[in-house]
Amino acid sequence: MTDALHLAHAPIIEAVLDINCDLPPTIDFAALQERAKQALSASYPIARRQITQRHELRTAAAVGTADVAVREQVTGLQFLHTDEKQIVQFRSAGYTFNRLAPYSSLDDYLADIEWSWNIFRELTRPVQIRAIGLRFINRILLPMTGGGVDLSEYLRLSPQLADGKTLEFVGFMHQHVAVEVATENQVNVNLVTQLPENDQLPIILDIETSDQRNRLPEDWQGVREAIVSLRSLKNRVFERTLTEECLNLFR
Repeated sequence: MTDALHLAHAPIIEAVLDINCDLPPTIDFAALQERAKQALSASYPIARRQITQRHELRTAAAVGTADVAVREQVTGLQFLHTDEKQIVQFRSAGYTFNRLAPYSSLDDYLADIEWSWNIFRELTRPVQIRAIGLRFINRILLPMTGGGVDLSEYLRLSPQLADGKTLEFVGFMHQHVAVEVATENQVNVNLVTQLPENDQLPIILDIETSDQRNRLPEDWQGVREAIVSLRSLKNRVFERTLTEECLNLFR
């Protein structure tokens, strides 16, 4: 088992990296939009704003009238590849990198993450990093036989029925949270079924790992090491949640 898990047909439908930060209270994303757009346009030519609306109802009792005032505020910026499969977000709580399927390997995206993170850091001037999170959402299609599937053939960790003789699963949602003792990294694992399709049972395996330690924004080496450590934890959880027969579906 290696830190970098390589599968020919990885079931990842989305990978998300969050670097949560304390930003200056005076941050103005509307004012930063054009500078950020120009800085990222070579790789992320599509720019979008995230807007929050606040509605205020004002009444004039003397004349019995009322009007609604709408206030808009730009609370974040999104920058997308032309195919919209890769996204960088500047948020009020920090920086986010999203990669949708097809997904290759985190190693292939780290240089781009570092480049766009440095642009975010230069424009927003974060005070400190509060947490780093890495999330991988997998959609696993289990083959069904006779309208059913034996979960134990594909999942090492799965819910068990109170009475397996008289009850049959029609769906489940399972969650557990743990901490890695050696690193204090946390992991949140969710297993959820979806409706069968084409003689296959879709299972969502959502693995979210996080490092809650504070860091200096300019410490990219520390950020990179945290990301690699979180990826290693995610891979171990992924491999030990699925059986060898299930892993063979992706090789």
